[in-house]
Amino acid sequence: MKTVQLPDGTHVPALGQGTWHMGMNRSSFNAEVEALRYGIEQGLTLIDTAEMYHDAELVVAEAIKGLKDQVFIVSKVLPGNASRSGTIAACENSLERLEIDCLDLYLLHWSGSYPIEDTLEAFNQLVKDGKIKRYGVSNLDPRELRRALDAPYGEHIATNQVLYNLHHRGIEWDLLPQCEERNIPVMAYSPLNQGHLAPEVLNQIGMRHNVSGYQVALAWVLQRQNVIAIPKAAKSKHIDRNLIAAEIELTYEEIKQLDIAFPPPKSAVPLEVI
Repeated sequence: MKTVQLPDGTHVPALGQGTWHMGMNRSSFNAEVEALRYGIEQGLTLIDTAEMYHDAELVVAEAIKGLKDQVFIVSKVLPGNASRSGTIAACENSLERLEIDCLDLYLLHWSGSYPIEDTLEAFNQLVKDGKIKRYGVSNLDPRELRRALDAPYGEHIATNQVLYNLHHRGIEWDLLPQCEERNIPVMAYSPLNQGHLAPEVLNQIGMRHNVSGYQVALAWVLQRQNVIAIPKAAKSKHIDRNLIAAEIELTYEEIKQLDIAFPPPKSAVPLEVI
């Protein structure tokens, strides 16, 4: 499976597992656990979660029992908790819910009222305390990311997790080049645009590869350099579809077709979020 290298040299799968909305319905808890565990067994060892995702961390905790040495766990602190002391407390709460001693990657979920300098200072302390291995940010636009990178301890930012898919390509104008220049991978959330993918060209290309249009859309994200995709897959069959998408090699002509159907930005646009 394709991997992406983080700034510290660590390689992670380019295809991970998202958990947004998991854990919200107790009746689907076991199925979600089974899907995550199945994904891990298939090599999708990067799992993204957050304190905001209600009980998703509890789903992850159950899924990784007995597999903790095999996984790369990402979680996030809410901006309302991102003061120096609040970040540390939030991290400790996440560790407790996840039933682990250390996070592989801890992110600021989006910028808020607390100075980024305070959050980064807390991240640095958490690294020193052995509670996280590395840290990063999420939903930061180019200006916010620049400030974070220039702040004390900002040089160790490992990723910026943002909305990125065929329908939302705004980051290609400025944010993606900015991250590439600093060797910071982008982590793409909602790479399938929450299932809202309309143009028929996706299905046309999919027919050539004997896959669905959704798999083509995911393959497009995965074919981008230095990008990690974290689609949610609440069922094992979704994992299988994502794994097939990871093996698709879109041709130059097919990528051009997608550029016509989903045009890249022609100027700077505000960072899109959901």
